[in-house]
Amino acid sequence: MDKIIEFKNVSKNYDSQTHALNDVSVSIDKGEFAFIVGASGAGKSTFLKLIMHEESPSQGTIIVNGTNVSNLKRRKVPYLRRNMGIVFQDFRLIEKMTVYDNVAFAMRAIGSNPSAVKKRVPYILSLVGLSHKAKSRPSELSGGEQQRVSLARALVNNPAIIIADEPTGNIDPEMSYEIIELLSKINEQGTTILVVTHEHDLVRRFNKRVIEIEKGRVVSDTKQNFSNDTSDINEGSDVINDALKPSIDEVITEIKGQAEEIGLASDKED
Repeated sequence: MDKIIEFKNVSKNYDSQTHALNDVSVSIDKGEFAFIVGASGAGKSTFLKLIMHEESPSQGTIIVNGTNVSNLKRRKVPYLRRNMGIVFQDFRLIEKMTVYDNVAFAMRAIGSNPSAVKKRVPYILSLVGLSHKAKSRPSELSGGEQQRVSLARALVNNPAIIIADEPTGNIDPEMSYEIIELLSKINEQGTTILVVTHEHDLVRRFNKRVIEIEKGRVVSDTKQNFSNDTSDINEGSDVINDALKPSIDEVITEIKGQAEEIGLASDKED
């Protein structure tokens, strides 16, 4: 399996007394789903910032989607991030924009043409079960709905990697399950998923890889050949939006086709 993220002996020091990460070597394969867990201050956020190149390592090498990002030039960073979709704990939606425009904004920001936006955004909103909320403002939505808008925005440019930073931190337990279930369905189509969370009960309900960081070191990693079969989880589940159940796989497949048709998947720097 090809690696999409690789840390080789990576350390990050903010000063002589603060060692956020210490000699971390870990890799994520293309198409994997992994939870990143650990206490507050363990180094989880630094781990993500290094992947997104918000920070540079003090030592070691980081490879993301075939690119050495350890000392990536500033002008190259936007192209790196085109391959990523980011889901934030606090949603980070633009209140003056509708749900549709919040999602479309991510496409417009990379120069997608209007016809591509009109094709892509409705499909993504359908995927997350928010077609009926397209004209609503963020303040008119529940916390779970706002998080689904954030997820739609992360998905809309067809990224190779989705990074979710505490995506369930501001929503109720039932909606938390729904968000992780939706991410699992997306992962089944080949998108690499990284989820940072402190909710160990949620992690235990899903048969996914778990990487634990403690005091800047990886202290546990359950990497193995995980099954995508979540029938034991899905059986009898009442918390997943019934409207999503019958159509989610078909919608994702159609989205892939739409992305190829309008050329989004190749909208990257050579």
